[in-house]
Amino acid sequence: MSIAAILGGKGSDVVSIGGDASVRDAVALLANRRIGAVPVVEDGNVAGIFSERDVIHCLKRDGPAALDRSVRSVMTAPAITVTRDESVLGALSLMTQRRIRHLPVVEGGALLGFVSIGDLVKFRIEKIEAEAEQMRAYIQTA
Repeated sequence: MSIAAILGGKGSDVVSIGGDASVRDAVALLANRRIGAVPVVEDGNVAGIFSERDVIHCLKRDGPAALDRSVRSVMTAPAITVTRDESVLGALSLMTQRRIRHLPVVEGGALLGFVSIGDLVKFRIEKIEAEAEQMRAYIQTA
């Protein structure tokens, strides 16, 4: 299965933020939406990812003054991205190797969606459970 299947289930509505936004505004966005990260979009392209981890690192380094810095100055860049044709297992492997929890889905430079490790794990569990149910049904009818 590919990332396209996950986007088909969760939709392609993506919350994003511009690089000029303040860290304070980005933190408010994360809190209000109850999300852990957002893609940073500049000139229509994904320039980076702003996550809870970025907040922690900049607060440790700069203290409260960090809240007035730009998202661009503290985001994780460049963003590691996938296409919608990427396999779910391939994306999970990439996330594990790179120790990241969110992947922008891009194609031709355009942001198509945003998936989390939670989205991918949920999809895999549902697929495994469906296969197990099919196997039980097959065994019972054999």
